Amino acid sequence: MIKKPILYLFKISLFICFSITAYFVQAQQIFSTNKYPITDFRQPLDITPPALAGSFGEIRGNHFHSGIDFRTNQREGYPVYAVADGYISRLRVQNSGFGQALYINHPNGFTTVYGHLQRFSPKIATIVKNLEYEKKTFEIDEFPDATLIPVRKGEIIAWSGNRGSSGGPHLHFEIRDTKTEETINPQFFGINIPDNIPPIIHGLYVYRLNGKTFNEFTPKQAIGITGASGNYKTTAPVSLTGEVGFGIVVTDRHNGLSGTNGVYSIQLELDGKMIYTSALERFAFENSKAINAHIDYPTYLNTKRSIQKSFVDPGNPLKIYSGLINSGKINFNDGAVHQLRYIITDAKGNSAVLPFTVNAGTAPVLLATIPSGTIYPYGKVNEFNNEDIKVIFPQGTLYNDLNFIYKKLPQPAGNSYSAMHQIHNRYTPLHVGFNLWIKADALPENLRSKALIVSTGGSSQGGVYENGYVKATPKSFGTFYIATDTIAPRITPVNISNGKSMAGLSKMTFRISDNLSGIKSFNGYIDGKWVLMEFDTKTATLWHSFDERTSAGKHNFELVVTDLKENTRHYNISFSR
Repeated sequence: MIKKPILYLFKISLFICFSITAYFVQAQQIFSTNKYPITDFRQPLDITPPALAGSFGEIRGNHFHSGIDFRTNQREGYPVYAVADGYISRLRVQNSGFGQALYINHPNGFTTVYGHLQRFSPKIATIVKNLEYEKKTFEIDEFPDATLIPVRKGEIIAWSGNRGSSGGPHLHFEIRDTKTEETINPQFFGINIPDNIPPIIHGLYVYRLNGKTFNEFTPKQAIGITGASGNYKTTAPVSLTGEVGFGIVVTDRHNGLSGTNGVYSIQLELDGKMIYTSALERFAFENSKAINAHIDYPTYLNTKRSIQKSFVDPGNPLKIYSGLINSGKINFNDGAVHQLRYIITDAKGNSAVLPFTVNAGTAPVLLATIPSGTIYPYGKVNEFNNEDIKVIFPQGTLYNDLNFIYKKLPQPAGNSYSAMHQIHNRYTPLHVGFNLWIKADALPENLRSKALIVSTGGSSQGGVYENGYVKATPKSFGTFYIATDTIAPRITPVNISNGKSMAGLSKMTFRISDNLSGIKSFNGYIDGKWVLMEFDTKTATLWHSFDERTSAGKHNFELVVTDLKENTRHYNISFSR
């Protein structure tokens, strides 16, 4: 009589445990059509509880964040572990970017990436340094044979740091598909970040499209919202007429020491039917710049506010969208009442909901006034020519049809060899650069090799002189003219001077900079032999760490820094150790 209730309770408990497990597995894989291994990988750090300074796919300048950023208590030097068995498949050292990074290929078909490292483990560091001396370069990007550097799960491969384009000490961690090189949300692999906090909805916007291309002239209206803890509502009734698109401002946080992070998915329903879904499960790096089509780019430039559009531009190549009806655009012209609902979800399945009602009108809509220009279709190669310039937009440059506007402006004073040419404006994002030729005006022959194209903000676009024109490939629209760079880079010693004893010091340090075209190369020589100089772009710091190659005694040192227009600066001193 007693056994049956106990057996029944055991079965119920087992069912509950299975259901909870299934829920958490599902929460890790909402919207995912792929089944990722959730037990193969351990955490890359032993800091507990883990906390993120940046989430997968969150909005960054000109790109989606390609991994997750683990907080390291504002310190460097935490051991970084291989998350599973595998082999080092790529060794990368950069002036910027990830700084120092390791890539590990794993037998399960995925590659893990560890960026902004302070230093590598001794065996890896030796291999890297030997490669740098062999190739006589600080920056390397090498792909070792699978047998050269095998690693085991839990092995220390490096220590966390702040190298490259890092805003502070942290570990950047990615998981990629080894074959396609697409980057995937690591939280789908059991990389657990404690989180029971729903996303936060900060703002709701409506765009009056009415058959026109979205651009900086598209009328936009903020809709008041209120709410918290996952439940939101509009503060007043919404009345709309004509074709519109919606946009939303959302962020997320997790338990503990969380930064302000991005969300996983945004869904929009119309009268109970899904018309738009974006889910940041994975993406290809070549499409990452299309974040500028995903957001309201003009507003982002003006205010740094990231409004994520819930309608998709026709030239947007991102594969993060599904369930689209009319590209997410809605026609409110039937005079009826419509029920809409946003569902915002993070990678652990926590959600925030914003339902709202729209009263549709029937009156004619008012169209925005748009300056007259030349219409260039988004899906074609487009070309603009006159006697002063030539512009070619390759296919795939534009996200939308472009109402192109060009203006010729007066030649600036000083270092300039052409008029200024306004190529549309900065509010239209581009997926790839465009080809620009500007005709040179009275450019002396001896300066042709020093010529380049600059924007009115003084930023070099690079360039080469060809048949009376200077050619470059700007990445964004703006106003451009021809200038020259004849000034060599600047070298400023920090802790060394001629005749100084460097005994007791681990390295010699400099700061280097260039006035226009940018640093191309730097090379150091002790007693005529090349030595490794390391560089950090964000601090413009260059240094050489002494090792067994430099013995005690007196030495001669030469530093040679060259810019992209082949202007060179030499620095020569003697020192002792």
